[in-house]
Amino acid sequence: MTFELDPRLANDCYKLAESEHSIWLLLNNRFFPWFIIVPKTSCTEFYQLTQEQQAQLQSEINLLSEFVDSNYKCDKLNVAIIGNIVKQMHTHIIARTEQDPCWPGVVWGTNHKQAYEIKEVLDQQIKLKQFCQVKNINEVVFASLQ
Repeated sequence: MTFELDPRLANDCYKLAESEHSIWLLLNNRFFPWFIIVPKTSCTEFYQLTQEQQAQLQSEINLLSEFVDSNYKCDKLNVAIIGNIVKQMHTHIIARTEQDPCWPGVVWGTNHKQAYEIKEVLDQQIKLKQFCQVKNINEVVFASLQ
């Protein structure tokens, strides 16, 4: 199966890393540490995945959730698989704070947007790479960001 990332995700995000099973993205909005996992599947709903695929995705969700929680000061972690606009299955992992511009409301479709400087993206990727090294996660290939 040839896997292609939805053009909207490709346009709105930086590709940080890729595993055998998924792509890890960072949404280009510095107001929120907002990571996205895109499993390499044609399924659009979680229940359509095999139990093995569900377990793999859950493992990656847990890993990135722990990364976000331990690296970004947040009051609440938002984790969601929605896909109303982008049907390609993807999971959002977002660090929310009581000081963020959307609190306590949702961040979906917000007008509060500010692009990252590439150095900030690289810094986040380095943190993620170091986190994976500490966790002995070696099967992830980190993207070249320039």
